[in-house]
This record gives sequence, C-alpha cells and structure tokens, in this order.
Amino acid sequence: MKLHILGICGTFMGGIAALARADGHEVSGQDANVYPPMSTQLENLGIELHEGYSAEAIPDDVDQVVIGNALSRGNPAVEHVLNRRMDFVSGPRWLGENYLARRKVLAVAGTHGKTTTASLAAWILEHAGLEPGFLIGGIPSNFDISARAGGDWFVVEADEYDTAFFDKRAKFVHYRPSIAILNNLEFDHADIYPDLAAIETQFNHLLRTVPGNGSIIHNQHDANLKRVFEKGCWSERASFGIEGDVEADWRVRLDEPSGRQLTFFRGDDEIGTLEWAQSGRHNALNAVAAIAAAAAAGVDPQTAVAALGEFRGVKRRMEYLGDVGGVHVYDDFAHHPTAIRLTLEGLRRSIGAARLLVALEPASNTMRGGHHLDQLAPALAAADYVVMHSADTLDWDPSEVFDKLQAGGRFRRQLSNVLSDLRENARPGDHVVFMSNRGFGNVQQRFLNGDSGD
Repeated sequence: MKLHILGICGTFMGGIAALARADGHEVSGQDANVYPPMSTQLENLGIELHEGYSAEAIPDDVDQVVIGNALSRGNPAVEHVLNRRMDFVSGPRWLGENYLARRKVLAVAGTHGKTTTASLAAWILEHAGLEPGFLIGGIPSNFDISARAGGDWFVVEADEYDTAFFDKRAKFVHYRPSIAILNNLEFDHADIYPDLAAIETQFNHLLRTVPGNGSIIHNQHDANLKRVFEKGCWSERASFGIEGDVEADWRVRLDEPSGRQLTFFRGDDEIGTLEWAQSGRHNALNAVAAIAAAAAAGVDPQTAVAALGEFRGVKRRMEYLGDVGGVHVYDDFAHHPTAIRLTLEGLRRSIGAARLLVALEPASNTMRGGHHLDQLAPALAAADYVVMHSADTLDWDPSEVFDKLQAGGRFRRQLSNVLSDLRENARPGDHVVFMSNRGFGNVQQRFLNGDSGD
C-alpha cells in the first residue's frame, strides 16, 4: 500500500511512518518543519520527506493519506485531499485498524507520566524476552528509538488529545487495549475540552473498549479516576499506590526521600527492592504501575523489578545533560503544573540544600491560556530562582506568579536574556532545569555549551 503522511515529523506520526514502513508499505510524507532527529530516522528508512505543506508533494497514485491532528481546514495539502476525494484517515485510526488489531496492546493513559510509564513497561517486557513493539511520545534511552514493530505485545502511549480535525474523539479510543494503565487525570487541553468532566467522559470511553478479560491498572490516589469508574467498568481492575498512604493491590515504598531506593509489594507480599537513577514520588508510582501491567501480561514481578534496575530514563524527561562550570543541567518536558511540581520536588529531595534554578517556557495551549495560573506558583515553590520565557502572547500577567514566589526571578521575551539571567545567577554546585514541552529554542544546549546569550 502506498501511504502519504501529513505531519510526518511529529513523534507520533513519525512513529506511524516507521511502523508502516516496517510492515512493507511504501511511505512518503510532508511537514511544516523537517529537521533531525526525526527527519534523519525517517530518511534512513527510505521515506521521502517534503518540507512545507503542498498538494504537489502528494503522489497522484497514493492509496491513502494519513492526516495528523495538528492539521486543519485551510491547509493546502488537506484541501487537495478533500477536493480530490482521496481516501484519508487519522493517525490513531490507521494505527488501531491496521497495526494494533493484530497485536496484544498495553496502553498507558493519564494527564502526565505516560511517556515514562510506557517506556518502563516496554523495557520490562523487553527484559523478560517478549520483544515488544512500541510507539512512545519520547525516546527511551534503553532503545534510542520512539517506535518499533516488535512481536505479539505492543506498548502504546495513549493520549487523550483529539484524533484529527474530522474526528474529535480522544486518540486512545482507537487502540482497544488488552491492558490499560490509568496514571492520573487532571484538567488539560483547554483548547479541546471545556472542563474536567469532558475529559472524564473520554477516559470512560477508553474503559468501554477494554475487554472483560482485560486488565485496568489504576492510580488509587486519584479521585478523578474514581469518578470515571463510577460511569462504568467491565474489566478486571488492579490498583496501585504509595505504601502507607492508600490501600492498593500493588504498592511502592520510598525507602529514602529522593525515591531512588524503593520496595514493592503485591498484596501482603514483598516483591523486591530497587535502586535506580530515577527520583521522586511520581516515578515511584510510574514504576509500580508498570510492574503491575507487566504482571497482567504474564511477566514475573521479580523479573520486572530487576528490569527497572537497568532502566536508563527517557530523553527530555528530567534528562541529565551534563555540567558546565560545576553547574548541573537538566532538560524536562513540562506541560502541566502538577508534573512540574512533582519533578522539582523529586529533584529537591535528591539535591538537598543545593540551589535549584528553573527556566520555564509555559508553552502548552492550556498554560498559555492561564487555565492553570493558580497552580503555577505552588508548582515552582521548590526553586530558588525562576526565569520564565514566552515568545507567544500569554493570557495572563507573569507577575501574578512571581508575586507568589519566595524565590527571585523574572520574565523574559528573548532567549538571549534567559541565558544571561542564568549565567549571572548560577554558580558551582547549582542545578539548572529547563522545562518546556517545545524545543525552547535549544537554549538548554546553548547554556551547556557556555553561550553567554549575547
């Protein structure tokens, strides 16, 4: 089959392109921005790429056009597909019908933690010899790729964002998993959903697709998920949580404050202990969720714990980039205040009294719209200094956040000023975290390389 993919250089659509190519399809595509590493990965697979959107780049003899959810009416390629009455489909639907339907699917859903938990689950299955396929919204360092074909099992990051301009259902309703992890549920994607109840409805739609003999692994701490279950659940359930905080089927104990030493329990039985490079309560929960899901897939829990000892993290999820002049530098994909808070609290427990400097780009539609404004200052409370940047117009005044912070800080429009502020304030022994769900203008690497910002 000859496929052409619109929006091919996004992590998700690029993953679909790689899977389709591995399945024997002839694949080409186009995107507004064609750049490494995704462009390099795709070109190495023999996939023809076109930069910019145009009708001319779509082959006349294409069998089907796969359209990413970043595209909308008015896009010249989209208009050409519609005017020519070409066969078209969304990325999630193509994945569900043409790829996942032949496999046993482990889907990871939640407002945050999806990428890390999916990476943990995929690595556990790999360590157990199951050779899973996966499609993840990041690059697990144990694999160094975001997608691969694999065997019978397939791990997919199950996003609640809408499917396409012509299909406003959540992406994850197309995946029909045998095992679903529900990490958490909070309000997000204000450009798509009017309120939390609308997102809860989408999560219940996901539950409706899991078979009765399937498994749902859910966070016992999350009250919003409990409301989702009240709307109906027809599958086997297993809960997870922090030992001593909640009653749950699977539990994890933080044996020291940073969360780098953990002990796991199933019911009354201790499974094993773990020392690893990850930190924080949130990653402890991600770990126990992945262990529980792997057990539902037939992996011995002790084997799962051993696998996590070899887990090397995910690029851009509190990825340690190195140090410059004794200053430790991290890169984190931050899109929601809860994720920001948990990440910084975890790092604070690890570094003790050392100074923590944060460079934040509030880039998601929801954060730029001010929907999480009241949560942003508490999320940054662990920091000793904050510099905030946005080249876009914000629907709120950044001073509303800085006025509530004990730490000093400033708002900057220019990236050069972000670098200058950090250079002036950082000193040996400090930890600097760059937080954005975009590229942040590569300011992380510029700081690490000693760019003064001039």
